[in-house]
Amino acid sequence: MTDPIRVTGLDVHLDARPVLRDVSMHVGAGELVTILGANGSGKSTLVRTAVGLITPTRGEVTLFGTPLDAFREWHKIGYVPQRSASVPGVPATIDEVVSAGLLSQRRLFRRIDRTAVGEALERVGLAHLHDRPVAQLSGGQHQRVLIARALVSHAELLVMD
Repeated sequence: MTDPIRVTGLDVHLDARPVLRDVSMHVGAGELVTILGANGSGKSTLVRTAVGLITPTRGEVTLFGTPLDAFREWHKIGYVPQRSASVPGVPATIDEVVSAGLLSQRRLFRRIDRTAVGEALERVGLAHLHDRPVAQLSGGQHQRVLIARALVSHAELLVMD
């Protein structure tokens, strides 16, 4: 079985400043990996590069054995960002945000699996708030909504920043 994530010889420069230099790592199937380091040490940069949100300066990233630039099976990955990119004042409910996690499965015009959404919210302890606007949530509750969004798709790889 191929590694869900493999990073080889990775360099990343942001604004012409080197952030990562010659990083290599892999995450095997079934492994739980934690990346530790001081603030500003490049943890989020590594995670964001590994899931294709940042283009490396040098090196290679493969996801499930496929080079990052050719990878198209995004439904296999559940990603939880460190901070949400949600826009304050947008009236999306918790249900709607979690349901968006199913869109990577090419279900755009299919019925949303309400059972899966409910189960994901139950797992993070927010089922009772399912119809609440996300703008009314605390920071911790909002992070749990993002975790539920990643869990709802039953992805093979969960990446949390």
